[in-house]
Amino acid sequence: MEKKFRRIGVLTSGGDAPGMNAAIKSVTAAALAHGVEVVGIIGGYRGLIDNNVKYLTTADVADIVSRGGTALYSARCTEFMEEAGIMKAVETCKKHEIDGMVVIGGDGTFRGAYDLSAKGIPCIGLPGTIDNDITATDVTIGFDTAMTTGMNLCDKLRDTCESHSRCNVVELMGRNAGYIALNVGAAVNAVAVVTKEIPFDKEACYARMKKLRAAGQQSFIVVVAEGVGADFGEQFVKEIEENTGIEARFCRPAHILRGGVPTLRDRVFAAKVGAYAVEMLLQGKSNIVICERKGDICECDLDVAFTVDRMYKGKMKPEELDKHSPEEIAYMEALCEERRKEFKELYDTVELICC
Repeated sequence: MEKKFRRIGVLTSGGDAPGMNAAIKSVTAAALAHGVEVVGIIGGYRGLIDNNVKYLTTADVADIVSRGGTALYSARCTEFMEEAGIMKAVETCKKHEIDGMVVIGGDGTFRGAYDLSAKGIPCIGLPGTIDNDITATDVTIGFDTAMTTGMNLCDKLRDTCESHSRCNVVELMGRNAGYIALNVGAAVNAVAVVTKEIPFDKEACYARMKKLRAAGQQSFIVVVAEGVGADFGEQFVKEIEENTGIEARFCRPAHILRGGVPTLRDRVFAAKVGAYAVEMLLQGKSNIVICERKGDICECDLDVAFTVDRMYKGKMKPEELDKHSPEEIAYMEALCEERRKEFKELYDTVELICC
């Protein structure tokens, strides 16, 4: 039986990701279809603290799906990490009679949702980050577009590399995860991919490049994840030239990967999880993240999602597991192992086919 809702809030927080607007549209349309009003929070959790809101209509979201970024804007809000900030946000929810929230973002966004839920405001999270670094889900909103953008950039660099018989070292975003770099590397036939998840053998890379150059290959692309280190890519360019004699250049597209028209994949995924989140709220569920696992849309406990993410990234403290059941711990450990295995398998494939 559906819980009676007057209105729900929706916000985007943290780094913007292509497809967030499709999620906003989906949440708004699904809620309005059930006769539930929608309050758009402007500027993420900062908007909740400052009471900066806009009541959304069908017309407000009609043409936003094809736009990158987020129509609700985003901001990082340190004040929301404090009790006083959280209580201001709760007061805004009460003032507008917001019965539940859909929050779109990454792990920091989910921590905020957890805090709001603990204060009596039901929250459901949607995974929105280009880095695909939310361990509980196979894919996140914005990941496909970011990969496509990175691939197109590398393809263009390949053209000029070929003309000048050069190597281009391209650093792609992914502060805590190398998924963009790895997938783009596979797509553009990179001679090497460097991520912090897998040890990198520079000498093997030099030997491969010299062998390929001797066989007549003129251009090379090396893809580096930004999480490896701020200076790695620029320094590696110099080392490539010194160890192979091949002229090299460095490129850092940075936030270009966050922008642009979202792909079909990101739009459809965002539409699915947005509508699903509204259905879950109306059924009285909260404190969950809507995920995709093995092609199916499903839900994961918010605290489990947050903990498994810290487990996978090596940030978790042992005592954080005390509140979880043996079954939950086993699930999280298995999920981490599965993600590591999938990453390594794709990395091995890139190593096998790279040239």
